[in-house]
Formats: sequence, C-alpha cells, structure tokens
Amino acid sequence: MFKKIFGFMLLLVLIGILLSNIIQSNYEGNHSEPDYHVTGDDNMQGGTIAPVESVGLEPGDKAPDFELETLDGESFRVSDYQGKKVILNFWYTWCPPCKEEMPEMQQFYDDYKDEIEIVTINMTEYEKKQQDVQEFIDEYDFTFTVPLDKNSEVADAYTIYAAPSTYFIGTDGTVQQPRKIGPMDYEFMQEMVEGLN
Repeated sequence: MFKKIFGFMLLLVLIGILLSNIIQSNYEGNHSEPDYHVTGDDNMQGGTIAPVESVGLEPGDKAPDFELETLDGESFRVSDYQGKKVILNFWYTWCPPCKEEMPEMQQFYDDYKDEIEIVTINMTEYEKKQQDVQEFIDEYDFTFTVPLDKNSEVADAYTIYAAPSTYFIGTDGTVQQPRKIGPMDYEFMQEMVEGLN
C-alpha cells in the first residue's frame, strides 16, 4: 500500500513539473520582451513602482539650490550655473546602469561643454568609502563636475529613490524636462537638451 501511495505522489510531482515547464515555456515564448507601459511612454526604459510622494520635481518647478563639496575640494552650488543649461545626475559607483551611461555623458560633455554643464552628484552616503568615488572617476578620466552628497540631503531635496536619476535644468534655474530614471544615451541627452531654454 505504501509503495502505491509513494508511486502515485511521485507521479503527481513529475506531472506538476512537466506542466510547470510547459506553462513557463509558453509564457516566455509569448512574452520574450516585457511590455510594461505604466507611464504611457513607449520609449521609457526601466522604471520603478513607487509611492506618489516619490514623483519628484516636475517641469516648471524651481531646482532646489544646494551647496556641496566636489571631489576636487571645491564648493559647488547649482545656482552658480543659472544662465546655463544643466544636466543634474545622481549616481553610485556600484550601480551598473550608472556605469553604463557615464561614458555617454562624458562624450556628450566633451561635445557640448560650452553650452551645457553636466553635474554628477555621487550619493556618497551609500558608498563603502569616499575614495571609491575618486578611484572610479580617475579610472575612466571623467571630467565633469562631481559633488559629493554625503548625507543624502540633496538626493532628498530632489526626491531621488533610484539611480541613476537625472534632471534637466534650463537657463532660468527651473526643471524643464521630465526626470529620467535609468541610464541615458547620447541621443537621449541631445533630445532633452534641445528642449531646454
């Protein structure tokens, strides 16, 4: 009797595994690339489901001013760049999408630094040590400004909950494009900057 019950249970488990594999195979065949359009924007990459209060600054909002020390030991204030277009990016050294976009940002900065300032705020509170930031920037010869947000005060002011996150600030000191969450490429930055006044 025990052998029959054991055999029956084993048969049920094997049938369950087979059905699970068939269902998974059909699902992957029909859903090879996720098609999540929660924003309504078919071109949006990545994304995070987050509470309403994490929406952040909207186009037309004044960019909050702040003062941070840069990797070079200089004082940086975003208000010092009023009159110039600014790409304000938040990142970590250990973030793969951040690493992916930084060479593109450097190329964009090399080509447009007379028209735009790229500021990459490192969220230093979440780094193992501050020296990691310096080593990362030196390793890849990035030349844009790198302020250090050691206590997340600026990240909080800009409602940053994922990295990389980027704001596009116009010459009047206001946010003029929707915030980008996720990595940017050269063409995307061109498009965003063309929409800045």
